[in-house]
Amino acid sequence: MLAVVKISGQQFKVQAGDNLYVPRIEGKTGDKVEFNEVLLVDNSGTISIGSAVKAIVKAEIVNELVQGDKVIAFKMKRRKGFRKKHGHRTHYTQIKIESIA
Repeated sequence: MLAVVKISGQQFKVQAGDNLYVPRIEGKTGDKVEFNEVLLVDNSGTISIGSAVKAIVKAEIVNELVQGDKVIAFKMKRRKGFRKKHGHRTHYTQIKIESIA
């Protein structure tokens, strides 16, 4: 069974048993979470799309805080002596998909 689910404004293609890194969601390690915004379900060839989908994706939080790679934003204006360097690391949550019901 395959589903496309919307998590924190992003779409993910999931199956039972998948490990995903999603944008940070609230919860502790071991908590169970449910995602109601399922956009598409493929159940052995039978596809449901849009309002016909009546599925819920259940997952467990494996790791509550995972930091992404550092991204550097560097601004410079030539011949003006202006240089600005900012960096950030995006926070993710690792989840494991348990079931699509």
